[in-house]
Amino acid sequence: MTLIAAASLLTLLFTLCYAGLCAASPFGNCRKCRGFGYALKKDRRGRLKPGKTCRRCRGDRKRIRVGRHLFNVAMRIHRDGTR
Repeated sequence: MTLIAAASLLTLLFTLCYAGLCAASPFGNCRKCRGFGYALKKDRRGRLKPGKTCRRCRGDRKRIRVGRHLFNVAMRIHRDGTR
C-alpha cells in the first residue's frame, strides 16, 4: 500500500467516524467550561466554588458539534432550495 493510499484511507476512516459521532451524539460538552456550566473559582482556603455562568454555552453545559452544525446548514439549504 502506498503512502498516498494509506493517507487517503486514514482520512476517510476519520471522516466516517466523526460523521457517526455527530449522528449518534450531536451535542458535546462545552470546551470552555468542560461541561460544568460555570467557571470554577477557588476561595481563600483553596476550596472550589462555582463562579460565573459560562458565556459560551450560557450554562447549558452542551454545545452543538461543528460537524452537526454543518450538516444542519446543508439540510436547511437543500430544503429551502427544493420547495
